Amino acid sequence: MFRFASSRTVASALNASKIAPSARFGAAQQKRNLSIHEYLSADLLRQYGVGVPNGSVAKNAAEAKKVAQSIGNDDMVIKAQVLAGGRGKGTFDNGLKGGVRVIYSPHEAEMFAEQMIGHKLVTKQTGAAGRLCNSVYICERKFARREFYLAILMDRQSQTPVIVSSSQGGMDIETVAKESPDAINTTYIDINVGVTDEMARDIATKLGFSEQCIEDAKDTIQRLYKIFREKDSTQIEINPLSETSDHQVLCMDAKFGFDDNADFRQKDVFEWRDETQEDADEVRAAKSGLNFIKLDGDIGCLVNGAGLAMATMDIIKLNGGQPANFLDVGGGATPAAIQEAFELITSDPKVSAIFVNIFGGIVRCDHIAQGLINTVENLNLKIPIIARLQGTNVEAARELIDKSGMKIFSIDDLQNASEKAVQLSKMVKLARDIDVGVEFSLGI
Repeated sequence: MFRFASSRTVASALNASKIAPSARFGAAQQKRNLSIHEYLSADLLRQYGVGVPNGSVAKNAAEAKKVAQSIGNDDMVIKAQVLAGGRGKGTFDNGLKGGVRVIYSPHEAEMFAEQMIGHKLVTKQTGAAGRLCNSVYICERKFARREFYLAILMDRQSQTPVIVSSSQGGMDIETVAKESPDAINTTYIDINVGVTDEMARDIATKLGFSEQCIEDAKDTIQRLYKIFREKDSTQIEINPLSETSDHQVLCMDAKFGFDDNADFRQKDVFEWRDETQEDADEVRAAKSGLNFIKLDGDIGCLVNGAGLAMATMDIIKLNGGQPANFLDVGGGATPAAIQEAFELITSDPKVSAIFVNIFGGIVRCDHIAQGLINTVENLNLKIPIIARLQGTNVEAARELIDKSGMKIFSIDDLQNASEKAVQLSKMVKLARDIDVGVEFSLGI
């Protein structure tokens, strides 16, 4: 009843609609969307007249006690506000088990809030580092007569919104897809028409709402689509969407995603961004205009252009290496941007070589080369750097690198450059293992 579904659960389950995340390199690709905390999702649902259990957020233990008192019910739930799935089965760094707990008094609300707020919750999605809990959401506990699953998202193949629904709510959608694929229904929406009364009633009926709740369920589905459309949402996931024992239609749990490209017209929504829930390096990169995603390898990549960045990571893999990051400096590959990119890459202690692959079209190769030289000198980098520069003023760039005296390997051919990056990376890792200097291991 209290499971918080993962942002990947919808995509991984929808073989029918062909919505699937990329599994390249075994790491998540950059997602252009904003996720918000559950209490904010509940507030947004209330604004649109969608039924949710009575509740509010608390930033400290004293507030938690007051919220619980205001609910006026001795049967409540306290939920750690952490942007990750699996909260209920998670463990806090202080040993407290469960980021979602049933509570029966304001005193218990205060007690559990004290143990949750300010501590990191480790779940199946956070990794060992966990994520910091800065607040808790306390709401009345409602008993579901029936539980359903409903999500609205964009289908890339049909380029239309799609409603995904299942009569089996309150559990992982991946499990439903694996064990009962026929229980998942997909409804495509004409974006110019929207969700009609007939369509919404049909979805509500197929889900299994009782006859007396069909109209309320229809209204709920249409209001959810209205949020999706008006707020530039990329995903709305309600799990479970419930019919309670007193025949109310309530969204017991909600996950929202919003398109980053719409932040200029959804300023109120994007003010809800919680950067403490995001990777600090990725936040830093975004502020510098860099597209950066950490991966699990050891060869740092600095490239301009997303397509070239993907090709660079592919060829590193083909030559037996592992990319440590996706980093696209775009058209703004200025000396300052290059230094910022290098600082981000080298902040990862696993990085044992850096492959710079720049095509000088908008930017000039000699400017890139000078920025590269300055950065290596300023940061006193010891790991090898392989630079492949092509395009405008490439000859001047090569001359700058050759005369710099820096240990930068300038290689024109992409295959040869990637082979060199993999070779030098292995040498540096070996040097680290036997505790000798990098310069010694490279013979420089």
